Amino acid sequence: MNKIRPLEGIIVADFSRVLAGPLCTMTLADLGATVIKVERPGAGDDTRSWGPPFSATGSTYFESVNRNKRSIALDLTEVADRETALELALRADVLVENFKPGGMEKLGLGYAELSAQNPGLVYASISGFGSTGGAHLPGYDFIVQALGGLMSITGEAGSEPMKAGVALVDVLTAKDASIGVLAALTARNVSGSGAHVEVNLLSSLQGALANQGQAYLGAGKVATRMGNEHPSIVPYQLLGCSDGSVAVACGNDGQFTKLCAEIGAPQLSGDERFSTNSARVANREVLVPLLEEALRADTGANWQTRFTGVGVPAGKVAGIDAGLAYADSLGLDPVIEVHNAEGESVGKQIRHPITWTPELDAPTVAPPGLGEHTEQIRAWLVSGTEPPPWSDHLTRVCP
Repeated sequence: MNKIRPLEGIIVADFSRVLAGPLCTMTLADLGATVIKVERPGAGDDTRSWGPPFSATGSTYFESVNRNKRSIALDLTEVADRETALELALRADVLVENFKPGGMEKLGLGYAELSAQNPGLVYASISGFGSTGGAHLPGYDFIVQALGGLMSITGEAGSEPMKAGVALVDVLTAKDASIGVLAALTARNVSGSGAHVEVNLLSSLQGALANQGQAYLGAGKVATRMGNEHPSIVPYQLLGCSDGSVAVACGNDGQFTKLCAEIGAPQLSGDERFSTNSARVANREVLVPLLEEALRADTGANWQTRFTGVGVPAGKVAGIDAGLAYADSLGLDPVIEVHNAEGESVGKQIRHPITWTPELDAPTVAPPGLGEHTEQIRAWLVSGTEPPPWSDHLTRVCP
């Protein structure tokens, strides 16, 4: 069966930097789009200097979201380079930018101006707080986690609010932007017209609050920090055992009954205080110590094996290294090797997370050096239809 590249032939002009925008465009690149990353001469994307840690080839932060791209160095304060950027935008199917709202317009690269000349353009704008009342506010993941409510529900009860261990809001926003771009490309296949897709960090965070957000809107319940406990399910948390703790997730009464039998306390599932999930939620302070007393008889790893064997979801807390090893043991192939222009392996990265049938022919090109493809891209833009030697995709001309 032939491998596929769903976005082959799609040209993406990437005017974004740091995390949300670059992760969006890397997703498109993994799916076969040709992504041309516009960077400042001499400095490039801010994350090129973010470290440690650094790999043998650069900042691991930059490398995490910039594979399968080409880099052109343009000084957008210079007229000639702005003209080059404009020509690139007019050749593109997709443009992704995360300038402060109004910034691209000042450069003559706003949606209204570009779409008038390139009506099929899908233009994605990423901001912190939207383009209306919050347009003047800088968008930082950490600040949005604070303002948007995520930190208020993360951390132990009674402790200070806590951010997630990764820039989660940026990641969520990148995925929303990718969804918007793909939907707009699909709509273009019917209408022939592009669209302006706007996403912002605050809206993406609040769209991901799920049950916690609806608890407030539907029942007036403002969630608070509960550590690893779940507001609506018990037990669904870390439980102490002989060598630390194990994560247990009983999503229904049947699983709870199996858990009780496995720990040698079947009477707990018949106790009216614990026989239903609602009762367990009301009596969690009584139930949890009883469970942990029984769990101290064995290790977290052994409880994971035992619970999994009887159909109770459980897992020992692992580091990222062990998590990747576990995924590999399940045949999920979580890691890929990336290669330089000569085809030599220059490192490893987390693979594109979607598995396809037919198989996805995802490229494995290492993140580009700053301005690595500047001359080739300029030559392509000047020639109009002659593709540069590093790509057989750049043959499309502006409609």
